[in-house]
Amino acid sequence: MANHLHKGDLPAGLFDGVESVAVDSETMGLRLGRDPLCVVQISAGDGDAHLVQLDRATYDAPNLKALLSNPAITKIFHFGRFDIAMFHLHLGVMTAPVYCTKIASKLARTYTDRHGLKDVTREMVGVDLSKAQQSSDWGAATLSDDQVAYAASDVLHLHAVRARLDGMLAREGRDGLARACFEFLPHRALLDVAGWEDSDIFAHT
Repeated sequence: MANHLHKGDLPAGLFDGVESVAVDSETMGLRLGRDPLCVVQISAGDGDAHLVQLDRATYDAPNLKALLSNPAITKIFHFGRFDIAMFHLHLGVMTAPVYCTKIASKLARTYTDRHGLKDVTREMVGVDLSKAQQSSDWGAATLSDDQVAYAASDVLHLHAVRARLDGMLAREGRDGLARACFEFLPHRALLDVAGWEDSDIFAHT
């Protein structure tokens, strides 16, 4: 089990043959169009995490872009809506197919309103994530060991969380509904990018 930091892009062929990868990102803030994408972290669920510290002058990361858009590999997120929008804005790719553990949690864990990654991971797999570095400077030229460990922790457990949530969704008969939501998610992200970030176009008002 190790965390690997890559400058600019993933090594070629790193995730060849895998069916799914867990993905997250770190940015300078949460405002689309204002805050740049800085780091993308990925895990195949094998205990290793690979962090890409992007070159923000070019965002030239062909191997990362190919992985995100690979139709044969499912990308597992927690609140993928934001990451997918950021990837479209800065990397110019549509990320698909996708699975979102936050959406799955909201559909399966209707007995609670606590659907943040920390709460879901604690209940589903018994891991207590630290959020101490959540608001740190991800645009720094050199990332600290604490930042790397924090970013890695956000993807290391998503495969196991997904497995638990899949069981709950099937038990409650909501797995088909979840799949439909995941298929729509990239389009919801495009609505955000196009300016409907704070608007629910499906609402009556």
